[in-house]
Amino acid sequence: MSKTLAIIGSGHLGQQIAHYAITDGHYTNVVFFDDFSTDNQINGYQILGNSNAVEKQFQNQSFDELLIGIGYKHLLVRKQLFDRFSKIIPFGKIIHSSCWVDPTAIVQDGCVVYPSCSIDAHTVIGKNTILNIGCTIAHDTKVGQHCFLSPRVALAGFINIEEQCIIGINSTIIDNISIVSNTQIGGGTVVIENITQNGLYVGNPQRFIR
Repeated sequence: MSKTLAIIGSGHLGQQIAHYAITDGHYTNVVFFDDFSTDNQINGYQILGNSNAVEKQFQNQSFDELLIGIGYKHLLVRKQLFDRFSKIIPFGKIIHSSCWVDPTAIVQDGCVVYPSCSIDAHTVIGKNTILNIGCTIAHDTKVGQHCFLSPRVALAGFINIEEQCIIGINSTIIDNISIVSNTQIGGGTVVIENITQNGLYVGNPQRFIR
């Protein structure tokens, strides 16, 4: 059955999501919405207008499901767009076929899980969150809504990451750690203590920067 995905944001992240959507067989077609592009198409896919056109195009049956292709520098915008449309338009979900996901794990609507991720038992990945290539999420860990995990992030068991967090490439977070909302973990950081003040953390072990 033909199924069309709409992606808000036609930049590099949106194009990556479109690539996996088609090549991994999740959708048969992709369309874009973009608030900044004046082009009519990108990589052969139509741009149907800006975000104000999303609801009307859905009513016109131009697409079936929606995802947000806006990256880690704009997590608040990701949240705002998700909150704006999630009650009126169904959000899709992409879990690449090369991933391993335990049957007890929950990956919520709006998520994109890139190739070669492992998601262990009793894990929850919150709505509108992106897991980039090769992330490992151990058992009983919760990743909040609207987060962005960079490539090869390793999360041990019983971790709780709240909303709108950015976890940098090759970061490691040991077990039983909590991280407050709106926190950024820099690339290669090793987190060994709870983070209760939001901000930027780097180093091994982690230290607060700003």
